[in-house]
Amino acid sequence: MKILNKLKAFFLTDFIGAYILAQKYFFRKKSTLNYPYEKGKLSPRFRGEHALRRYPSGEERCIGCKLCEAVCPAQAITIETEPRDDGTRRTTRYDIDMVKCIYCNLCEESCPVDAIVQGPHFEFSTETREELYYDKEKLLSNGDRWESVLSANLEQDAKYK
Repeated sequence: MKILNKLKAFFLTDFIGAYILAQKYFFRKKSTLNYPYEKGKLSPRFRGEHALRRYPSGEERCIGCKLCEAVCPAQAITIETEPRDDGTRRTTRYDIDMVKCIYCNLCEESCPVDAIVQGPHFEFSTETREELYYDKEKLLSNGDRWESVLSANLEQDAKYK
């Protein structure tokens, strides 16, 4: 056994094997991405920045049921509602404190009308904590910006719900 180990060391078999392995991977296509310029594919279930959606008519989807506020384990959602002339409720205030949010997706699962969703955007760093306090206007603008992606993701995920 000692003689075999000495022969391996003399003929550098371990070194040659490692060199051949390195050359094999050297000429393969690289699997890494040049991140800021290339981005990988996101799953339809990806949990990114929150957004409030609208109906195709332009009316907001949120009916003010406050289920998302009740189910949020971090208590990051604050909703205030008021009745409208036709007897339905609509939200006057819908705030999410993104510093508190743990991205658990319970708000999206509890919503009966798919009003609150988590979108594909994950690069939302800020310089102050106040910028991470999202109000209704910010959430609606996110929903307007990503509506095509959000509806496609919900459609792909519908068969698993």
